[in-house]
Amino acid sequence: MTKAPSPPSVEELTERLREARRAGAPGSPERLRLHRELAESCPTFTPNLLELARQLQLANEPGRDARENLEEARRLLEQAVMGSERSGPAVVELGYYLDTIHDAPEQARKLYEEGAARALETLEDAWAGLLRAWVHERTKESLEKALKLSELAEKLFPDSGRIQGVVNDARQAARHEGQ
Repeated sequence: MTKAPSPPSVEELTERLREARRAGAPGSPERLRLHRELAESCPTFTPNLLELARQLQLANEPGRDARENLEEARRLLEQAVMGSERSGPAVVELGYYLDTIHDAPEQARKLYEEGAARALETLEDAWAGLLRAWVHERTKESLEKALKLSELAEKLFPDSGRIQGVVNDARQAARHEGQ
């Protein structure tokens, strides 16, 4: 029985992506070749799918119709959206493609809205974590930062129970420390 080859590590994938990005000018045959090879060996590596789609939109490959590149780019972007479980960057990238290449502003708008909502979810999570970290640090500087961010977080996320909880913790900690 032969052993199946192990999938590439994250480090290997990242290095191959860097190599592809450094190879030639944007849209060059060498750059496209390296990105395509990476996409073939790891079809779910979203950063490469997004980069390859961008490169295809710039490419002028001899013997290949520009429409073929654009359709390949669209397939890659849709694959990136699906493989990333509709991550904000992938959704937005597909939106730009539909907006600029296919003149589909209504479809693009929906994707932009979805991407913005995903980004806000991430920002809410990050700010809640940052506030919590600063409260636990309990230094004068960290509590000052927490109070300042609390004001902005409350304005942007007025209905977030998670934000309200850490904002209250920050204010209590600051009062306790005499701020």
